[in-house]
Amino acid sequence: MDPGVPEMDTGIPVVFYCNHAYWWDGFWSQLCTEEFFRQNLHIIIEYPQLNRHRFFTRLGAFSIDRTNARSALRSLDYAAGLLTAPSKSQNALWLFPQGRIEHVDRRPLFFFKGTAGIVSRVLHRKSALYLVSVVSRIEYLEEQKPELLLSFRPPLLVTSADCPSPGELTSMMRQTTEDHLDGLKALVMNRSLDESRIVIHGRESINRKVERYRRLFGIGR
Repeated sequence: MDPGVPEMDTGIPVVFYCNHAYWWDGFWSQLCTEEFFRQNLHIIIEYPQLNRHRFFTRLGAFSIDRTNARSALRSLDYAAGLLTAPSKSQNALWLFPQGRIEHVDRRPLFFFKGTAGIVSRVLHRKSALYLVSVVSRIEYLEEQKPELLLSFRPPLLVTSADCPSPGELTSMMRQTTEDHLDGLKALVMNRSLDESRIVIHGRESINRKVERYRRLFGIGR
């Protein structure tokens, strides 16, 4: 995580825009919020997904229905309202501009323009907003169980005076996410993860249990 992320001005709302490669993505936003931030957490999830899994609403999730133009616009207005609501804590929105789960290495990515629409609406009410790229990747490295890797780029402060057009902003976020994902993949391939912070440990994997057993009984010396 770039050090500028936890140092954001809490009076300015933030949009975390993420790749969408795994079903678990919404839960990671909750984990990061509890671990790193003291924010009002909100998450946009596709209507069919939220309709099947209503418990996501407990994480601050609400839906967007892209098959219904009027409903989708109401969701964008609602999101902007949440980000600009008076609060002592920073208002945060996590979203997935791809709109659907796709393989982490798919290129080029496709981004819907809804994120840019939310940014435009927020900047009509507030003078500035943060955009933060967050990418995730699941890999099997040295363990029997998989490891989740998350990466945060530095916050980009967007103001009402310098905000790009919706098309330019969408393109910029898409390109940033592709570069970010490729950078994380390179770190994994080269095992250059020494600067990473372990946030949470899962249950011990079988290979660790076997290694501990062998050390305990002196097997294989």
